[in-house]
Amino acid sequence: MAETDHHHDHGEGSELPDIALRVKSLESLLIEKGYVDPEALDLLIETYEHKVGPRNGAAVVARAWTDPGFKKHLMEDAGAAIASLGFVGRQGEHMVALENTPETHNMVVCTLCSCYPWPVLGLPPVWYKSAPYRSRAVGDPRGVLEEFGTQIPEGSAVRVWDSTAEIRYLVIPMRPEGTDGWSAEQLAELVTRNSMIGTGVALTPEQLEASQQA
Repeated sequence: MAETDHHHDHGEGSELPDIALRVKSLESLLIEKGYVDPEALDLLIETYEHKVGPRNGAAVVARAWTDPGFKKHLMEDAGAAIASLGFVGRQGEHMVALENTPETHNMVVCTLCSCYPWPVLGLPPVWYKSAPYRSRAVGDPRGVLEEFGTQIPEGSAVRVWDSTAEIRYLVIPMRPEGTDGWSAEQLAELVTRNSMIGTGVALTPEQLEASQQA
């Protein structure tokens, strides 16, 4: 079963293509003039997309896993709870936390543009902004999840949430088994960007160990 929350106005949708074109033009000009090294730029984008940004969100999730008071605050007023950890900025003003449970798996999409919580997840991945993901996440969420290697039990509902210019979402994945006694810092290593979008789940301790040895 899949449900979709899709009833908000995407106020930014009409502006994004023009903004993206301007950014691309500026990038090309800077590279042409020799002011920017394209390899260094790619490395910078990679860092913010996969490391700096998602680490903020991982810290939020780990805190929610270990601090019931913070989790309650997060579920009631995600924006304020996240800001209390120092993670603030544009596109993170109006946040809603979605908790995954054995009964419900949440997944986030932006069907009309690419609304995304930058302060906690960094730069949006290319696939998040792609037309196939934006359309198929709503029409065939389980199929999309399977392509990401994420299997959701048949008895669990998949709920798709549509981000907007007014509201952005952060998925709180389920805490993996075998992590009793782990510190928030250790737990944060299990939290991936995709698990906070809902296209994935948190790493198991065994998966984390394997990735560190790779």
